[in-house]
Amino acid sequence: MSSDAEEKEAQIQFSVQLLFDQLSALRPSERLPPIEAVQPVSGTMSVSGSDKSVRRRVITPTSDPHNTDPLLRQRNSHLYENKPNGCERAFVEYNKIKWFWAPAFFGFWLLLYVAISIPACHRLPRPLSIKDEAKYPDRFIAERAELNLQHLVALGPRVVGSKENEMGAVKVLSGSVQKIRSGLGSANDIEVDVQVASGSYVHWTMINMYQSIQNIVVKVSPKGTNSTTYLLVNSHYDSVPGGPGAGDDGSMVATMMETLRVLAQSKQALKHPVVFLFNGAEENPLQASHAFITQHKWAKNCKALINLDSAGNGGREILFQSGPNHPWLMKSYRRAIKHPYASTMAEEMFQNNFIPSDTDFRIFRDHGAVPGLDMAYQYNGYVYHTRFDRPEIFPRGSFQNTGDNLLALVREIANSQELEDTSKHAEGHTVYFDVMGWFLVFYTETEGIILNVIVSLVAIGTCLYAFKLMASNSGIKLEKIFKRVMHTFVVQLFAVITAVTLTVFLGWFMDLVHLPMSWFTHSWLILGLYFTTFIFGLAIVPALYYHYTQHDKLPIGQRVQMLLHCHCLFLAIFTIVLTICGVRSVFVLMLSCLFYTMALIINLATKLHSKDVAWVIPHIICGVPPFVFFAYFSHGFFLTFIPMFGRFGENVNPDLVVAVFSIAVGLLTCGFIVPVLHLFRKSKTIICALLAITFVCVIIAITPMGFPYRPETSVQRFSVLHAKRTFHDADNKVRRQESGYFIMPQDRRTYSVKHDVINMTLAQKIGDDCQKEMMCGLPLYNQRWHKTRQNTLWIPASEPLLGSVPAVKVISKKQVSPSKIRYELQLSGPDHMALFIQPLNGAIMKDWSFHQAPLRLSFQPPYFIYFSWGVNGDPLKFWLELEKPKGDFKTPTFELGLGGHWTHHKEMLTPDFEKFLDSFPKYVDATAWPASYETWIY
Repeated sequence: MSSDAEEKEAQIQFSVQLLFDQLSALRPSERLPPIEAVQPVSGTMSVSGSDKSVRRRVITPTSDPHNTDPLLRQRNSHLYENKPNGCERAFVEYNKIKWFWAPAFFGFWLLLYVAISIPACHRLPRPLSIKDEAKYPDRFIAERAELNLQHLVALGPRVVGSKENEMGAVKVLSGSVQKIRSGLGSANDIEVDVQVASGSYVHWTMINMYQSIQNIVVKVSPKGTNSTTYLLVNSHYDSVPGGPGAGDDGSMVATMMETLRVLAQSKQALKHPVVFLFNGAEENPLQASHAFITQHKWAKNCKALINLDSAGNGGREILFQSGPNHPWLMKSYRRAIKHPYASTMAEEMFQNNFIPSDTDFRIFRDHGAVPGLDMAYQYNGYVYHTRFDRPEIFPRGSFQNTGDNLLALVREIANSQELEDTSKHAEGHTVYFDVMGWFLVFYTETEGIILNVIVSLVAIGTCLYAFKLMASNSGIKLEKIFKRVMHTFVVQLFAVITAVTLTVFLGWFMDLVHLPMSWFTHSWLILGLYFTTFIFGLAIVPALYYHYTQHDKLPIGQRVQMLLHCHCLFLAIFTIVLTICGVRSVFVLMLSCLFYTMALIINLATKLHSKDVAWVIPHIICGVPPFVFFAYFSHGFFLTFIPMFGRFGENVNPDLVVAVFSIAVGLLTCGFIVPVLHLFRKSKTIICALLAITFVCVIIAITPMGFPYRPETSVQRFSVLHAKRTFHDADNKVRRQESGYFIMPQDRRTYSVKHDVINMTLAQKIGDDCQKEMMCGLPLYNQRWHKTRQNTLWIPASEPLLGSVPAVKVISKKQVSPSKIRYELQLSGPDHMALFIQPLNGAIMKDWSFHQAPLRLSFQPPYFIYFSWGVNGDPLKFWLELEKPKGDFKTPTFELGLGGHWTHHKEMLTPDFEKFLDSFPKYVDATAWPASYETWIY
């Protein structure tokens, strides 16, 4: 053989070997069937053995890709056209991302959360001091507001009926107003009125009755005005028993007072008057706002409202209720506000009773038909309604944040044309949310419906088009692609179900093993417990599906895209369904679909969708804005709700609720991120590592670090009454009498103090008494106690020291018809009392002097009347008219229960009771007072 022939044969053998090496690097699904024999000649060849009669096509290796077999060129074009560059070699291996980049992938999203979302949630403006006043004469001065708060809180707890509330607070606030009046500017006038009022209304199923409670009402009007339309600004200066009330709601009172000063001294005249209502009975609940809106001389002229309240101590005030049906208020908010923080979702959750609070906004809305804006602090809710709600922990920057907003908003609304006739601008609900505190997005509910439907349909259409291109690029029939789509959709649906099941199971398990609320102080444990569990469930099902279908002709990059498209279809369909149901908060799903569709359109336009990995780049870039926003939004959400679980009551499993919240937030923030994990090599190992994090966090929950409570900063709450109970029979002889400690737990972990508190091991559930006695035979304080009365505890103890116990005197008893009898009665006692009325022996309550709603709406007895008085403790006269169809009045007609509460009398705490309270651990905040309960039969 000549040297040329030998050289040619060597070149052919080298080419064949190179081709085999390239083929062996392909995925199994991409490889051609093995070639049994190759000859370096074109044409045909014979094979020995049993296949001698079979003629096979011969592949002639060549270095020219355009002269290669067409089928081989189509299947392996990337070997010639897309040779990996340096960047690809660093990140990609065998068409997958190298596994060691997974920590960086997780770290990238975590960094966005920590570096952008969290700071945006806590950002406050620089507070102005009194020294800055000369430079900014028309600005809100945070230091002045801080001084206002200190003067008010120095009085101590300000409970309705106490000297601190009825005399001290009125004196302090009136003095501040007079000081402002002395420095009045040339543009506006001030009028002051101290209202003393009595009345009643129905709060849930309880009649809320008040006598001689007070309001301080200040009107700022432009000089010479004849305007009859006012803007109302409201907050309350009273506090809960034992609480200094710095955050709730002294901070808002102080902010209102400083806003009043700036307006009064300003040279800019307002177009319409502004009424500042400093209300003295909100915690009772909501009595003073009802007194103003139903009785005050200026109430009928108030056409719009800004309500200011607090469920925490500092932070940024959130707008969580608007209108209703007055979008112009949101337009004013958007134009005026300097530091926006608002959420339609918060509004819908609050109005559907997800938040265990209520505000005066409801009273103004329901009893005065006044539309408005409801804003409140929610940061550091751990100290809300505790003795640790102090002024020294309230950030001065919070004053500046709220003050800037309030001052600008008051000026905007008071000068608006819409205020002249608000009824002309009642146009339906709104959708609103702020973006990182930078600006406000706001549109009407109708516009939201249109936007939701359009984005959802575009997302669905784009995904369907992507499926079509996937079929044409892969050479697979469209019918088979859609069959794969259906399989993938089912897999994704099953993944969501699995993730939900695992997360909910963990929430149930943590409560079962007595480890609820381990995240109460260290909220980051929620990430390790519930988010990682949810992500694991969401990822492991598709991972197993890909593992058992690894020979699919579609490359893994295309299959992951298909999974993402199916998730988008799921969200788009869900968006349309919730939009039909009238849920305005569905805008979050719409935004998720919108940004994913944008990424998909970019990939389709640039043809990156046909690449194995490169399509991830636009996907991640377009995923950053929604992730940062949702993380910001969710952080504020958890910031609000985590402290609330300390007062959700014993019936609620907080871990189960947190698990559900984590599912919703996880699906929103990570739904389009988790599928990318399948592009990593060793993806199943990476996914299982998430479950390992969950196990580590469960172990942490067992350690002292997982104990929920800390002294002063994140306390456990109890209401403890030193009570005396007396029950009379039909002859009004005492049939039962006992004293003890009546304990109202406010969270799930009552057992945490079992081995610390004196005689706690003797505590008994009051459930048996609920079967035998009216209202469980307890001095229930308000409607919330009424709802949870069966979970309360009773510990026998010595007799309490009581003042003048509630007493009812029968003034007259008269049979007005053969079947009706009328009682005229008189009640006297402390400034907080409860009446419970239970008709007996077939008697029916036909009429009374109390509010008529319970009788008109057929409330089920026993009837609950809450009564409090402020400056005047005169006896309450009332009458009852009952009917017995058979006219038999020889048997008892009704049972009357009387509850008395001495909520602001520390001097009445006995040594035994103080010793009992001292035995609670330091991490407990026990709100305590003496109480009595007595029943009589008539």
